[in-house]
Amino acid sequence: MKKETIDLFKEIFDTNKEYKNTIIEQHINKLIELDKYLPRTESFFIVTNTSLQTYPFVSKNFELTLGLDIEKMTSIGPQYWLSHFHPDDLVVWMKALQDLMTFTMTKVKKEDRENLNYTWNFRVKNSKGDFCNILEHQTPTYFDETGKPIIGIAHATVIGNGEYRPIICTVKKLNKNNEYETLYYKNYDQNLLATNSLSNREQDILRLLTLNQTSKEISKKLFISSHTVDGHRRSILKKLKFSSTQELVQYCLLNQII
Repeated sequence: MKKETIDLFKEIFDTNKEYKNTIIEQHINKLIELDKYLPRTESFFIVTNTSLQTYPFVSKNFELTLGLDIEKMTSIGPQYWLSHFHPDDLVVWMKALQDLMTFTMTKVKKEDRENLNYTWNFRVKNSKGDFCNILEHQTPTYFDETGKPIIGIAHATVIGNGEYRPIICTVKKLNKNNEYETLYYKNYDQNLLATNSLSNREQDILRLLTLNQTSKEISKKLFISSHTVDGHRRSILKKLKFSSTQELVQYCLLNQII
């Protein structure tokens, strides 16, 4: 595990105060009691104390499902856990955490933060050396004086056999009707992110392509020749690594890119 990764993890959750066992004792005791009765499933719980960079509680299904060491999780912490992340996912996931924390601290009222629920996905390597897909729901349970989430309970479930899936993050808030409403959604698919590399003209053309417009129709709307439209179309396909316009349009519609 690279030191830079751990340093970034610490930076994201940096706080001026350490929250020790007295704060989380009630949560851990409840989970320990619950863990005795939970059946063996491909789901597990992790309590995170970001101020101390520790996992003070990891449920038994973590070891039963992944074959990884609970004792190392609780004693070593993020350095052990993150060392099992898929290298292609780790950098993207860290960026996603930064975005989620920025959104929370700048866009969500302090009094609403206790009603938030976060979701994200990633791949981890189990004890057999095989990757599996994990979907995690993270519920913050304690905050520092600035309203930054410090202690959270994660419920993680195995949802796949290690195939590539774009990392998707959400922030949802439990509203007054006792329903979760989505406040934030971001798909970190590399093709989706690559749309940021398109020029304004190319983005205009891509938007019109998804509306099933022909090159001739697009040229009239943008006051350019159809030959120029076709040139931009080829450039878009090359940048986003698609082999056909039909494939590109289907992808954009499916992922709501435009």
